[in-house]
Amino acid sequence: MILTMKVNVKKWNERAKLPVYGSEFSAGADLFSCDEYTVGAGETVFVHTGIAVELPAGTVGLVYARSGLACKQDLAPANKVGVIDCDYRGEIIVALHNHGRETRFIGAGERVAQLVVAPYYTCEFCETGELSETVRGTGGFGSTGK
Repeated sequence: MILTMKVNVKKWNERAKLPVYGSEFSAGADLFSCDEYTVGAGETVFVHTGIAVELPAGTVGLVYARSGLACKQDLAPANKVGVIDCDYRGEIIVALHNHGRETRFIGAGERVAQLVVAPYYTCEFCETGELSETVRGTGGFGSTGK
């Protein structure tokens, strides 16, 4: 079963495009650049999408890399995963980093990231002296691969 919800989108720029799903079962909707950018090797640029969203209470917008752009062009969000809180009403801007050795070009209207809308929990963090026991226990990085 596919769950759907309505999300209001405001265009801040006349060249902006609404997010679009690439296929029927895509979890992420493509976000588009509304301007042109040159991204030098090792540089980060702030790519304007020209849109703002009104996410339903209890959801978060997660901005992920597009796998083709990241693997073939070395361009991925600098913060790895961007977080859009449901009370944020400003423009979605993608901090796109060039992890490669060549300068890359982003054209206006190009897909630059993908937006996944997901539910979240707000937690009450309670200090305690002890935590429950598990098989893994306090094993850290790589401890489940033994």
